[in-house]
Amino acid sequence: SANASLKTLCTVRRLFLLLGIAGLLVGTAAGAWLLAKHLKKGQLDQAFTALQEPDAISACSDSEEEEPVVRGARNRVSFRINVANALLEAQVEGRPGWLLACREHWSLSLGTLLCRQLGYLRMTHQKGVNLMDIKVNDTQEFVQVRPHHEGSLEDMWQVRSRCESGRIVALKCSECGLRPGAARVVGGADAPPGRWPWQVSVYQGSQHHCGGSVLAREWIVTAAHCVHSYRQLQASSWLVFAGIITRASIRQEDGVSVKKIIYHPLYNNNSLDYDIALMKLQVPLNFSDAIRAVCLPLSQQDLFQGTQCWVSGWDTRPDQAQVTETLKEALVPLIGTKRCNSSCMYAGELTARMLCAGYVQGKIDACQGDSGGPLVCQDEFAWRLVGIVSWGQGCAEPNHPGVYTNVAQLLPWIYDITE
Repeated sequence: SANASLKTLCTVRRLFLLLGIAGLLVGTAAGAWLLAKHLKKGQLDQAFTALQEPDAISACSDSEEEEPVVRGARNRVSFRINVANALLEAQVEGRPGWLLACREHWSLSLGTLLCRQLGYLRMTHQKGVNLMDIKVNDTQEFVQVRPHHEGSLEDMWQVRSRCESGRIVALKCSECGLRPGAARVVGGADAPPGRWPWQVSVYQGSQHHCGGSVLAREWIVTAAHCVHSYRQLQASSWLVFAGIITRASIRQEDGVSVKKIIYHPLYNNNSLDYDIALMKLQVPLNFSDAIRAVCLPLSQQDLFQGTQCWVSGWDTRPDQAQVTETLKEALVPLIGTKRCNSSCMYAGELTARMLCAGYVQGKIDACQGDSGGPLVCQDEFAWRLVGIVSWGQGCAEPNHPGVYTNVAQLLPWIYDITE
């Protein structure tokens, strides 16, 4: 009996020993396989890792960024429309002062192109003006369109000492970016009537759903994420209310029905890239002191970190889920994209079609009720739609400022749709 027990014990020990050796061999093989897989994965992900470290996701930093948040085109010729007499003027690199534009070889399409470059949606009027009818210095120079011109807008001009025809170009573009005078109000306060005349409330059925901005009498721009999930519904189920400050003043019969909705074909519902949509109204809006269009960004304008801009809307605050009754406004500075994409903020989630604005401390932000609403910045000429409220983490949370659609990156699509 003792011998039998001893034999059994030995057999069990041998069995455990064999199992241990087998386990060791299996573990070694598995380890080798995992190591090989890891090394292979490291090779496959090498490009991705290079993007994430350190360029796409930089370390947290409070340092100033030299790169503009919104980058304009680098052109040798820039233009403006003289507000006093509507004359088209050009500034040529290397030449002092502003040059007048000769009427020679001018075309209707040029007027549209120049209005768009200046941030207007369309051209409304152009004509030739006799030089004899205005006062011109003897040293005044001119630009003239090259005959049989081809190529870019800036390459089609030549400098002249006089206009052969004796006529120069006057140009009028669609009015935008102007508002009736209003006292400055500190960010976070109620917005006075007429202060943001391009702000609209977009209703789905009988509920405020998103904000939006007036681009023209018949065109509203908003965020694609506001409408994409409802794309199976009829466009006419959407209503736009313009010229309102308090939601209590809204009457359903004052809403303008939407005729069609076009969201960007590259819109991504997961990343919110290309987060922009256009609404064409059934009937045009009647412009007034309370209802006006906002300008689009200038094609040659740079906007840097710290530029003070304004966001407005019927915001949803962290302590209440209800949309506020009165239109709110807040002053928010632009934040450098590199900083906003850093490891302590959005860790590489921003694309070229996005920009950040707000406070790192998280004191003021745009919230859900503002989705699709405007982020506007003022220059010496007008208020311009720089961003569209898109997304963010929470509401006014530290290190998570608001993220906006970068309108300047999407101008060709806007012009193509609204043409």
